[in-house]
Amino acid sequence: MLERSAIKILILDDELFMLKLLTRMLANQGFTSVVCCDNGHDALVQVDNESTRPDLILLDLNMPGMDGIEFVRYLVDRQFTGSLILVSGEDERMLRTAEKLVQAHKIHMLGYLQKPVKPAALLAMLTQWAPPLPVKPSKVKKIYSAEEIKTAIKEGALINYYQPKVSVASGAVVGVETLVRWHHPEDGLVFPDQFISVAEAHGLINDLTRLVLLKAFAQAKIWQQAGFELRVAVNVSMDNLASLDFQDLVVKLAGETGISPHKIVLEVTESQLMGDIRVSLEILTRLRLKRFHLSIDDFGTGHSSLAQLRDIPFDELKIDQGFVHRAWKDETLRVIYDTSLALAKQLNMEAVAEGVEDRDDWDLLRHTGCDLAQGNFISKPLLAEEIPQWIEVWLKRVQTELAVADSVN
Repeated sequence: MLERSAIKILILDDELFMLKLLTRMLANQGFTSVVCCDNGHDALVQVDNESTRPDLILLDLNMPGMDGIEFVRYLVDRQFTGSLILVSGEDERMLRTAEKLVQAHKIHMLGYLQKPVKPAALLAMLTQWAPPLPVKPSKVKKIYSAEEIKTAIKEGALINYYQPKVSVASGAVVGVETLVRWHHPEDGLVFPDQFISVAEAHGLINDLTRLVLLKAFAQAKIWQQAGFELRVAVNVSMDNLASLDFQDLVVKLAGETGISPHKIVLEVTESQLMGDIRVSLEILTRLRLKRFHLSIDDFGTGHSSLAQLRDIPFDELKIDQGFVHRAWKDETLRVIYDTSLALAKQLNMEAVAEGVEDRDDWDLLRHTGCDLAQGNFISKPLLAEEIPQWIEVWLKRVQTELAVADSVN
C-alpha cells in the first residue's frame, strides 16, 4: 500500500474556494501529492502525462464548458485505471445516476460526496482507495447452438435448482423457485442466460419448459410425501403462452404427478411484448381458475408493469431485486420498493422481495410488512436433495439470529 503522500490526487472543480478547501482537507490527512484544475481540458493534460497521471480524481459534476459527465467519457477513451470520487452540490438522485454511469463505464468509483464536504466523510472514502488490480481480459460468455440445447433437453442434462422463499413474519419456509441449470460435460454449470434465448429463438422453449415443469412437479410431490409442504414456482416464457396447448400441458403434468394446483406458482416475466394477447390471457385465466398461482416476476422492469397487473389475474407480485437490495439506505430505491409493496397489498396480492442479500435488507422487509423473501441472505439456489437439511439449519437460524415475531416449529 502506498504512503498517503505518494498517492497522486487530481481535484477538478471550477470553484477556486473548493479547490483550496479540498486541498487543505487532503493535506491535513497526509495527502500532499495534489494537483488542482478548474477545467476539464487542463485536467486531461494531467491524465495524458504518465508522470502526472492521477491515482484518484475528485470530480465536480456541474462545471461550465466540459461538465463532469463529459469528462468521464474522455477518461473512458483514455482507459483510465484510477479511481473517482464525485464531489458535487447536485441532489442525491443526480449523484446516484452519475455514479451508475461511472460504474457502467467500468471506472472504479469510491463513492460520492455532497457539498459542503465534511472532512470525516472524505477521509472515510479515501481510506477505501487501493492500487488498481491488473486488468484481466473479460471472459466472453459462450452462447450455445440450438442443436446443443436440443441434445441437452433430450438427454436430461438440464437440472433444476431450487431457491427457497420464506415468510418474513415467521421465518417459515413456504416455497421454492425453480431455476434451471445445464450440467455441461465440458463447461460445467451453465446458467440460463446462455441458453434460454437460443431455445426461444429456435422453437425449443416448449420442450425445455415441459422438462423443467415435469421435474419440478415430481419433486414437489416427493417433498410433500416427506412432510414438506412447499409451493414450487416455475418460470414461464412468453413464448410458452403463445399456444393454447400450454394450459393443457400444465394441467396434465400436475395430474400425472399427483400435485395439487395450489402448490404450483407460475412466474411470468415479460422480457418481450405479448404477441396475441388473447391467447396468453386465456391460458393464464384458465390456469388461475384451476387454482394454479400466478406471479408477476421482476415487477417494475422490462414489460412487467401496471398494465399486466390490470389485465392478468396475478395473485403474487415479485419486487425486483434491483429495488430491494440497499433500499434501506437509498431513498429512490426505497420509494420504488414501498410503492410496489403498497400496490401488492392494495390488490390483495402476496408480495415477494427478491435479492435479499444481507441483514439490513431482511430488517427492511420486516419493518415494512413484506410477505415473503428470497435471496442469498436466506439461501443460494440448492439441489433438491439439499433442501431438507437446509430447512433444518434455517429454522435454527430463525430462532437464534433473526428475531422473528413468532417462533417456528
